[in-house]
Amino acid sequence: MIKRMYCCCAIVLLLLSVNRAEAHPHVWVTFHSELLYAVDGTITGVRHAWTFDDMFSAYALQGTSHAKKGQYTREELASLAQTNVDSLKEYDYFTYARADGKKLKFAEPVDYWLEYKNPSLILHFTLPLKVPAAPRAMQIEVYDPSIFVDFEFAKDKPVSLSGAPPQCLATYDLPHQPTAAEQAQLNQLDAVPLDPSSTYGEIFANKILVRCP
Repeated sequence: MIKRMYCCCAIVLLLLSVNRAEAHPHVWVTFHSELLYAVDGTITGVRHAWTFDDMFSAYALQGTSHAKKGQYTREELASLAQTNVDSLKEYDYFTYARADGKKLKFAEPVDYWLEYKNPSLILHFTLPLKVPAAPRAMQIEVYDPSIFVDFEFAKDKPVSLSGAPPQCLATYDLPHQPTAAEQAQLNQLDAVPLDPSSTYGEIFANKILVRCP
């Protein structure tokens, strides 16, 4: 099994028993993102809430000790949350930012924790920008370059702003529907996996757009 498989599966747990030959993608995530602003109007980071599919959540919870049946506290899930953020670092947390067209870099996540809402696990974490920015146009993209993980905006309030200047407006763009040629390639990903350095998944990115005139 290739390293890429181990690291992607470790979004919740290192799924050492999963074989690359299974259906592609392997993990489904519904997410909400909140862009964070300082009092001076600069954007300081993004706070994510990722809800994992119920089957993957059930697998990830195997072996996790908990006091009450069907319930898991934040403390009981702490080590699993640590595994998440440690494993995501190599892949930039599947989150990419541009300010007025220029790439921005994130620092390591803070305030990360797991929540259990039967039947799903929800990963909460904040990605601070290394340098706060005050762009007129901000773009955040969320996607897995290899399409191992499928990301989808939450249906209810997928994007929000916290502390933003009142004139700032947030919108979002859904990934485009694959063309026939793109769908054919997607259908072949299990037989011919993408190289770990591939950026193919960028064409199916979920995009958050914020404009501050």
